[in-house]
Amino acid sequence: MAEPWEEDEGPVKKFMYVNRKAPYGTIYALESLEVVLIAAAFDQDVSLAFLDDGVFQLKKGQDTGEIGVKNFSPTYRALEGYDIEKLYVEKESLEVRGLTADDLIVPVEVLSQDELSKLMDEQDVILSF
Repeated sequence: MAEPWEEDEGPVKKFMYVNRKAPYGTIYALESLEVVLIAAAFDQDVSLAFLDDGVFQLKKGQDTGEIGVKNFSPTYRALEGYDIEKLYVEKESLEVRGLTADDLIVPVEVLSQDELSKLMDEQDVILSF
C-alpha cells in the first residue's frame, strides 16, 4: 500500500498512436511524435502504428530542403532511448506505395491489416493523427 504522501500511479495503460498522414504539409506527424515522447516520459506502454501515407514518416533519405522545413525523421531513431520499441507498419500501406521495411529509417514490425486491427483491439487508448 502506498504511503499517504506517495501517489498511486495506477495500472499502466496501453497507448497506440496511429499515424496516417504524410510527414510534411500538416502538423499531424510532428505533433504525434511530440505526444508519443511525452507519454513515454510518464511510463505508459506506448506503441506506434503507421498506415496509409503515414508510412512515409519513416522513409529513409527524406530531403526537405526544397520545402523549407526541418526533416524530423531522424528523431524516430531516438525512440528506443525512451523505451518505445513497438513500431508497426501496415503491410498493405507499404505495398501500395512501393515500399518495404528496408526503406524505413527504423526497425518495424510489418503487420497485415487484420493483424494490426487485432492489435488495436488490445489497446486501452488509441490516438489517431
